[in-house]
Amino acid sequence: MSANSADAPDTGRADANSPTPGGQVEVVLVKAGRIKIRYPAELLQDDGTRVTVRAPWAGDGVRDFGFVRFEPGDVFTEYYWRDRWYAVKEVRDAGGALKGWYCDITRPAVVSAGELVVEDLDLDLWRSADGTAVLRLDEDEFAASGLATTDPRAAAAAEAALDDLERLAHEGDFGTLFTET
Repeated sequence: MSANSADAPDTGRADANSPTPGGQVEVVLVKAGRIKIRYPAELLQDDGTRVTVRAPWAGDGVRDFGFVRFEPGDVFTEYYWRDRWYAVKEVRDAGGALKGWYCDITRPAVVSAGELVVEDLDLDLWRSADGTAVLRLDEDEFAASGLATTDPRAAAAAEAALDDLERLAHEGDFGTLFTET
């Protein structure tokens, strides 16, 4: 999707058509040129670089990854950047207990006309709430995607973003890295 290209101009500010905090935004996750999922979220903050939204688990039923279960009642506070190649999603259960952070490697986010659009680049990282599990995920899918051949610059940025997140996941209080303003 060309609108998500790293070469797109960075205005350094929120889109004039974007909702204000407390309003709704539609999160659109694109993968391999198709919409993978679309869901409404509450816009918590948009400072022109980082966009923070909150949404309930948008999947159908329970999704058990083995290392974490996403299920109805879970709440995701999601952090997206216009200048970073990842999104970080803090996951809490229905009672508010922290499960951990699911991180998607994506092209930088684009916000326009009430939509927050990110292109999923297949790589993911999971960090458990207690920090004992830091897992690199879907590296086989990333290799099979062919991105290294079709867009070597994006592939390199994706791999670097995963390495950066993994390093951060092993250091200090991971959650405060994204919640601080």
